[in-house]
Amino acid sequence: MKIEKLCDELNTILQSIIDNESKIDLTILNIHTDYRLSAKNLCRYLILRSFDLTKYHANLSDYGVSSLGTSEGYVYSNLYSVVRNLKLIQGLPIDEKSNIEIIGYERSKELIKKNANHLFNEGSRNQFTEIMVTLPNEAAEDKSIIEQMVESGMEIARINLSHGDIAMWTKMVQFINEIKMETQYKLKIYMDLSGPKLRTSQIQIKEKKGKKGKFKTGIPIRVGEHIILTKRVTLGKKSKYNKKGKQVSKAEIGVLLPEIIDDVKINDEVLFDDGMIKSIVISKTDEDVELLITHCYKPKLSSQKGINLPDTKLNLPALTEKDIENLPFVCKNADIVGYSFVRTGSDVQYLYEQLNLNNAKDIGIVFKIENKEAFENLPFILLEGMKRDKIGVMIARGDLAVEIGFERSSEVQNEILWFCEAAHIPVIWATQVLENLAKTGIPTRAEISDVVQGMQAECIMLNKGPYINDAIKMLKNILIRMEAHSFKKKNSLRSLNIAKNAVNLIIGDLDQSNLKTKM
Repeated sequence: MKIEKLCDELNTILQSIIDNESKIDLTILNIHTDYRLSAKNLCRYLILRSFDLTKYHANLSDYGVSSLGTSEGYVYSNLYSVVRNLKLIQGLPIDEKSNIEIIGYERSKELIKKNANHLFNEGSRNQFTEIMVTLPNEAAEDKSIIEQMVESGMEIARINLSHGDIAMWTKMVQFINEIKMETQYKLKIYMDLSGPKLRTSQIQIKEKKGKKGKFKTGIPIRVGEHIILTKRVTLGKKSKYNKKGKQVSKAEIGVLLPEIIDDVKINDEVLFDDGMIKSIVISKTDEDVELLITHCYKPKLSSQKGINLPDTKLNLPALTEKDIENLPFVCKNADIVGYSFVRTGSDVQYLYEQLNLNNAKDIGIVFKIENKEAFENLPFILLEGMKRDKIGVMIARGDLAVEIGFERSSEVQNEILWFCEAAHIPVIWATQVLENLAKTGIPTRAEISDVVQGMQAECIMLNKGPYINDAIKMLKNILIRMEAHSFKKKNSLRSLNIAKNAVNLIIGDLDQSNLKTKM
């Protein structure tokens, strides 16, 4: 591409940002003061990523100019400098900068670090990226478990409110506070609200004759089988087949949240057990949904297994009655609360209303991006979230990979990192980090590489396991060694559908005709 065309097209994109600055100002009216500039930068990034930038990279590099691959945190400043340098190379006059607020590269780094420190831990540490660890249930009985984790390098203790009760969590909090007093260590407490539980209900099927009093807690499943997912109270039924292998009756399984039966539609995909069993809705009534099993990576479907509905818009509240009941305890004892079922900006508003009722103005909030709908609404979740300070995002890679497909999981987690960097919002890298090491004592090469990629986030979360302290120590050593080498990374920049959709809703249709006619 000739330099004249390159300069002209990039200037058109720059002018699109400038022309929409007044609309951006309206969008950020209610943003918290600490995030006002960051929200502006996010909106500018959405505009930038509405264009396909891939065709510019090689040409910009040939001219020794920034390829825009690290522009997330300082969009306008970077793009302006690129256009300015291209004009200088051509000997053209330079336009003065528009009278809009600017964030440069150094300022963007400062904002990310400031916001991460504000949410997580202030003070000097050996490494910038925080280490969060999930406490096992045994930590409520044995203080030394937490002490050893702290000695190994844990900086944030995670309490999962999906397990246990207030008595158990209270004991954990007590031990943590004692350790903080004894060591003067700035350990923080993170509590995850459980959210609605999309799971199969109890399955209890009598064994064959000769096994009195014994029950099976799962049903066999095969590809091509038809099963019924029902609101009705049931302990489950197996499908029956004739001697020729033809199905003559359908298996039946209940759900813990009957409301999902109302929301699913014909042709929606229904996934069970972390995506190990895949099905599609082929018919439904007021009480039942008939599913066709399309893939089976497990021979049976058991009680209390997770259900994912990637195609379904659920009309479930993001906070359950149990969550609201637990909020006073959380607001009193936690430094950070994890919002497990957030899907839209309205969900963020609802949580903020509940936190205000509990006078919890200083608690940190982490939005867990764990389903397809949350990912697609991420710009709106961030903009609504930035109406308070001390916020972050968790990439819950397990559920997210199930919903969006494992082949897209790396792509999607990178997009989340980009949007959060544009908003200067810290990220938690979660799910299966050093899992093999924590469970068996032996790390795999792949999970070491995963940790290095996770360093693009501001916090990495480990789950429990018998070798968890070995995992914490290894993670800490990797972070100390690798942080000297990099901060974030460069990326190719094709246009993003999420950015296009968000821009259309926030700003309106962008005029890209100038670029299209010149391609």
